[in-house]
Amino acid sequence: QVQLVESGGGLVQPGGSLRLSCSASGIIFRFYVVGWYRQAPGKQRELVAHISTGGSTNYADSVKGRFTISRDNAENTVYLQMNSLKPEDTALYYCNDQPPVLPWGQGTQVTVSS
Repeated sequence: QVQLVESGGGLVQPGGSLRLSCSASGIIFRFYVVGWYRQAPGKQRELVAHISTGGSTNYADSVKGRFTISRDNAENTVYLQMNSLKPEDTALYYCNDQPPVLPWGQGTQVTVSS
């Protein structure tokens, strides 16, 4: 059974940093293009970053230069390092393949507020 588990969210002040983790079970993650998505209240879920099987990365314009996606194939985990966080980054963050077809996890809440 495929399961994605996101962790690492929290409350942080503007300008702060967080590192999100996405752990997968039931699949070999290195065979998937993996994306980090987020959904803010009242908004649609959006893709913010994704990483290919070969390690190539792509970012939404809104996070480019601030977020870094990476993967540890040995740990079957994908990370999202988020720096210079802004209040508009506040959202529930999820991982999935790209395009998303795996079962969604519960997400991890990121709140950026002073």
